[in-house]
Amino acid sequence: MSRGNLFVISAPSGAGKSTLLKKLLAKVPHLAFSVSHTTRNPRPGESNGREYHFVDRPTFEGMRDDQAFLEWAEVHGNLYGTSRAAIEAQQAKGIDVFLDIDVQGASQLRDCRHPGAIFLFIAPPSWQELERRLRGRGTDPEETVQLRLNNARREMEDAGCYDYLIINDRLEEAVDTLRAVVIAERCKARRSPDGQPIDWEKVKG
Repeated sequence: MSRGNLFVISAPSGAGKSTLLKKLLAKVPHLAFSVSHTTRNPRPGESNGREYHFVDRPTFEGMRDDQAFLEWAEVHGNLYGTSRAAIEAQQAKGIDVFLDIDVQGASQLRDCRHPGAIFLFIAPPSWQELERRLRGRGTDPEETVQLRLNNARREMEDAGCYDYLIINDRLEEAVDTLRAVVIAERCKARRSPDGQPIDWEKVKG
């Protein structure tokens, strides 16, 4: 069976990455979303095993020391990590996995040259639009908004290290572009647009 790809996707807060991924997963078969481990507390409406695997710091650090994470990072005082076993099991089944991580984690994966990893960066159409989106949420105090803006400026400096850059200006166009990337990478791996292996011997006749 053809091994699945690992799509590593990063974006500054406010770029619309989560909405993009939700729409993509609804449109494209044989895609999975990696559920990371984190030490942060669940937010209202979140449940364990869906948005994240919520664990305490000693548990996370034990997993980290046992090399259970493909990558891990500390962001805003909380730890986040990707289960190595879960990713590799899905790839072995021919499923493409989307891994939503920050630029720290993406850098770790580039350094270890994880097989089948493709790196995508989602950016807003302008800095002014990013700031408008962050302030438009109306849920964060000014110091949090400033922290996110400062982080975003640093993160966007790493965009050139990614294989693909997608500007999220018009949502549906950005979703179509993201879908085109998935299909193109599947074709490179001799798989059909829906992710199935191509029987080349049958095609050749």
